[in-house]
Parts: sequence; structure tokens; C-alpha cells
Amino acid sequence: MKKTIIILLVFILTNNIFSQEKKEEQSKMLNFVSQTGVILKFEDYELPKIKLSYGTADSKIRKIISGDRQEYFLQISKKGEYDTKVVSIAYEDLIEIIKALSTLQQASLIDTSNTASDYLENKFITDDGFQLGYYVSKNKLVWYMKLERYGNGATIFLKDYNTVNSVFIEGKSKIESLKQS
Repeated sequence: MKKTIIILLVFILTNNIFSQEKKEEQSKMLNFVSQTGVILKFEDYELPKIKLSYGTADSKIRKIISGDRQEYFLQISKKGEYDTKVVSIAYEDLIEIIKALSTLQQASLIDTSNTASDYLENKFITDDGFQLGYYVSKNKLVWYMKLERYGNGATIFLKDYNTVNSVFIEGKSKIESLKQS
């Protein structure tokens, strides 16, 4: 009888431990706007469209004022057949992305000339799950961004390195000018 009770307790405790779902982390933007008891104000500043391999994506700076605090995000969006995929990149992540992009660009030059593999991928991932990188397949270099962590149609393929680089540089400059005004 004691054995049965002990086995049952172990089973229940083990089941409870493993059945607890890991709470999904919210993005920095969602954490900022989910504050209660304050007035939220959104201001958008359009940036040039991003040239993709097929079509374009929109980009803008979103300024969010929450009570006496304000934050800035670079937003990139691409309309799909059924929905729009959007990424909101916090200013501090934008700085890290620009540094990583420089490193990726240098690596891409080496990877396109020295790769013996059939496929190679190199990317940078932010805390919020945004991905920026490239892949080399049959000696062809393709830059891409994955706007959302989950779901279909979240990956966009960029025209070239200059296209992706200018998006982040212009976004950073716009945020810095807005912070000074």
C-alpha cells in the first residue's frame, strides 16, 4: 500500500513538473505597450520601401509614449495573401543588428568565394526572434529577414546587401533625430 501511494505521488509530481508550459516571452514592444493605467500614444514616421527579390516591404519608425516614458522601434512589414507580417525592432537591438550586419557582410564575401558546401547559412537572431542573414546555395548569395518567430510567410528575401544595410542605417538615424527633437 505504501509503495502504491509513493508511486502515485511520484507520478503526480513528475506529471505536474513536465506538464507546466513554458510561458512564451513577449517582445520588447509588447512589454512596453502592455502597461496598464497609462495613456499610450503612437506616432509613425514613414521610411523608404525596402526592395525585395519580389516586391517591396514597408518600413517606418514607431514612437510610443506611455505615460512619461517613450520608446522607438523600427517596424518592417510585408503584406501577404492573408495577413501582414510585422517586426518591431527596439533601438538597442537595432544597434546590435547594425554591428552584426557588418560582420555578416564581411563573412558573406568569404563564404561566396570559399564554400565547398552545397548550402551554407549565416544569421543573427535578436532576443525577440527577429532573424537577419544570408544563405549561399550553388554559389548564389541571398540575403533574408525573418520578421516573425512563428508562422508561414514570415521570411522576406532582400534584393541585396545595400538594401538591407540602408534600412537599418536610415532607421537608426531617424530614431536619433527624433530623440534630439
